[in-house]
Amino acid sequence: MGKNLDITEIMNYLPHRYPFLLVDRVLEVTPGDKIVALKNVTINESFFQGHFPKAPVMPGVLIVEGMAQAGGILFFDALPPEKRGALIYFMGIDKVRFRKPVVPGDQMIFTVEILKQRSSAVKMKAIASVNDATVAEAEFMATIGEKI
Repeated sequence: MGKNLDITEIMNYLPHRYPFLLVDRVLEVTPGDKIVALKNVTINESFFQGHFPKAPVMPGVLIVEGMAQAGGILFFDALPPEKRGALIYFMGIDKVRFRKPVVPGDQMIFTVEILKQRSSAVKMKAIASVNDATVAEAEFMATIGEKI
């Protein structure tokens, strides 16, 4: 994988599509170790219609999903060729903390590092930040499913 992926390249790694694709660009990758990815948060996001119309705030569960998608790209990139094309599933999530709200106009940076990896499972630590301030953090586990 190159150091920088645009949205069309990201779609080669993730099965998600609009409106659920939450990574817009990969800024940096250290294969098998770390990824830094970007999410542009805009008022055009469908969830802002109801969360909350007069004071739009990005739902925390979607921030966590964005961190997980960035981690999925990192994990997918480390898979051997025979496992490429398989789905990657959440197994668990721990130590989730939300520090600040994310609002339209923010550029959120996901930094995800692999803590442990086995052949079919991984544990990662993720931090979401806006303007160098942490807005959320979590540890999560994922596993490889069936090829699609």
